[in-house]
Amino acid sequence: MTDEPVFKMDRVECPKCGAVWLNGQHYWSGTGAEGNEFDLAGLVCNEYGNEQCINPAKGTDASRMFGDSWAKRMETITEGFDDKHEEMTARFRGKGTSLDDL
Repeated sequence: MTDEPVFKMDRVECPKCGAVWLNGQHYWSGTGAEGNEFDLAGLVCNEYGNEQCINPAKGTDASRMFGDSWAKRMETITEGFDDKHEEMTARFRGKGTSLDDL
């Protein structure tokens, strides 16, 4: 028989933002939802982290390439906005496709 525990839980919490890692897996502090370190870095750590931040992806090229960021989210929201705005304006003013054409 071994003295090793059958179940072991490793929990680490970032003192800066409260993000938690359970057995090496990141979980968001506000929701408890499973996350990834690149998104955490892009949305929080790269901008607001300091020497307290424990995210290993903070400041890495990978976090900028693969992680989410507020700039990427804004791009997703605004992508195609002008075309959609013109289309909706034309429909509102009666110059576009009518419901009968759909």
